[in-house]
Amino acid sequence: MAIGLTPYLRFAGDAREAMEFYNAALGGELSMMTFQEGMNDGNPATADLIMHSSLFLERGIHLMASDSTPEMTVTSNGAVALSSDATDEADNAVLTKWWEALTAGATVEVPLEKAPWGDSFGQLRDKFGVVWMFNISAVQG
Repeated sequence: MAIGLTPYLRFAGDAREAMEFYNAALGGELSMMTFQEGMNDGNPATADLIMHSSLFLERGIHLMASDSTPEMTVTSNGAVALSSDATDEADNAVLTKWWEALTAGATVEVPLEKAPWGDSFGQLRDKFGVVWMFNISAVQG
């Protein structure tokens, strides 16, 4: 059995928009369930909010998210870090493509460029407030 670490993001009513954006930017398979579908409680305040969503990417990355109910306080989502392991140049192209896609509407806090440790590093805060850090390792030839 393999153990995985899955980022779980919480949103204040825009989880659907965020997950659809991430699906368009990163690819993969997206599924979503509203509170009405999952709880069937008839509460109009939460009926259309996302109770659970999953985005499975081809590389074994699993991103999950939901909306917080109105009585819950949404706090920062922390940071999602993506990195390559310097074994395959193709990984660098994928991460660079994802970086470019996620910059739409984002604030680039650290431009994606060569870092003092030899890799390329960048950090952005996307249009939903989620921080993404990228470390693209220099492939040794």
